[in-house]
Amino acid sequence: MTKVDRRVARTQEAIKKACLELMSEKDFDSITIQDISDRANINRATVYHHYMDKFDLLDKIIEEHISNMAKLCELEAEMDWIEATVLCMEYLESNYLFFSTMLLSEGAQYFRSRFVQHNIEEFKKDVDITKGKNLGQNEDIVAEFVANAYVGVVEWWLKNGMPYPPKEMAEKVGDLLDRII
Repeated sequence: MTKVDRRVARTQEAIKKACLELMSEKDFDSITIQDISDRANINRATVYHHYMDKFDLLDKIIEEHISNMAKLCELEAEMDWIEATVLCMEYLESNYLFFSTMLLSEGAQYFRSRFVQHNIEEFKKDVDITKGKNLGQNEDIVAEFVANAYVGVVEWWLKNGMPYPPKEMAEKVGDLLDRII
């Protein structure tokens, strides 16, 4: 694995942050590479050096967060619901700009569907339709239901300015997940 130069990493972070800030202010379609470079205080050519266009930039930002969430899920396999959900809520809180922009803006339907799909895949690992409360249910329907409920609660939490700290929110969500899965 090659090590990324710190200057390159800082530049890419500035570009991503600028893009997200702009997306929180206006529609993605109206954002230009010039807007992004101005906000990041870099040359327009520098943006093109790192990304093909604004769509490539947005896709890379989304991929990074989906990948980070997948890594969290791997860690969470050894934890109970509450501990695992605390990790997720803390990640959401520490990346508030990204998640609030992606889940709450009108132009971010693509991310929402990717986030739901990621959660469906993760919840399917925990759904047991052979016994207990989900006996006889369809695994796909249960996973779809839980994933959409989870993403809906995350949207509510972000939209309302995270009214509960991550640990408390995780306990509330974890308790609900225990009732369903």
